[in-house]
Amino acid sequence: MLDELSEAELRVVRYLPSNLKAPEIAAGLFVSPNTVRTHLRHIYSKLDVHSRREAVDRARELRLVSPRGR
Repeated sequence: MLDELSEAELRVVRYLPSNLKAPEIAAGLFVSPNTVRTHLRHIYSKLDVHSRREAVDRARELRLVSPRGR
């Protein structure tokens, strides 16, 4: 069973399709880049993926982010 993402992790997931780097995501969320990187590690683990592309694909499957092209 997939571990549920926290609200903070979901906020980071929504930025993943944008291709922004961690410092840019951090600025948008008003947190530190290290916080974003920690959330990314947790997201990858919970989604059982190893890359940002896999995380985006998995998040789309789970309807956590918009489908491609929207």
